[in-house]
Amino acid sequence: MNLPKILIVDDEAPARQRLAMLLSDIQTECPCVLIGEAANAQAALDSIAVGRPDIILLDVQMPGMNGLELAQHLARNSQTQQPAVIFITAYDEYALKAFEVHAMDYLLKPVRASRLAEAILRIVRLRIAGSSPVELKSEMAPVILPKLPTARQCFSVLERNRILLVPVADVLFLKAEQKYVTLHTKARSYLLEESLTSIEEEMVISLVRVHRNALVSRLAIVGVERAPHSNDPEHDHEKLTESWQVILRDCDERLPISRRQWPVIKALVR
Repeated sequence: MNLPKILIVDDEAPARQRLAMLLSDIQTECPCVLIGEAANAQAALDSIAVGRPDIILLDVQMPGMNGLELAQHLARNSQTQQPAVIFITAYDEYALKAFEVHAMDYLLKPVRASRLAEAILRIVRLRIAGSSPVELKSEMAPVILPKLPTARQCFSVLERNRILLVPVADVLFLKAEQKYVTLHTKARSYLLEESLTSIEEEMVISLVRVHRNALVSRLAIVGVERAPHSNDPEHDHEKLTESWQVILRDCDERLPISRRQWPVIKALVR
């Protein structure tokens, strides 16, 4: 294979500079090409799409989105090439197995040059042997990562061959429409290839179901209002029923509240 292409992802400039220096120092025993640096998750995704790195040196703790979640986003999007991930961390207590997010190794800060070369060469040897990304991670001994929250801080959206990150905090509501889920923010909407059920199970703390086809942000709810009498769509009869709609901040659209969910939403706005 050609020289491995490496991307450094760390929110601290001194840390990125140190890793770049280490890569330069180990060129004799571990030849490689540094294709770039990124200070946050979105910049990393953009660099991955353009540069197609073979290996990412990824910091665990970063503001906005940590390294673990970034690795999860890469794993979820099968359309993108999955580079091998070497986590960089200052922690010495671990709880999550790194193979769950395709991690190949972890290095403790401050990183030693010999340890970095060992990690890179190990990945290179496995790739020369023709191992696939899934086989690569199965070849590695179980690696442990710091205990971090499992709920995502961002949704990842594939748009024009680019992965965009949409913070969960920006979400007003999500609505199931045909085969897709539409995610709505104040600025615009996005298409997700996920089910409302799986999103609800993962983000029950921040999102609440108002109807069988809609989840809304708990923090975005500012009130409810009566809607015109209509047929109840959740039952197999044409009984006319009084209905309510949820009012969301920065949103003109009114979402119907089902009879089943009405007690839950009513309790939230009291």
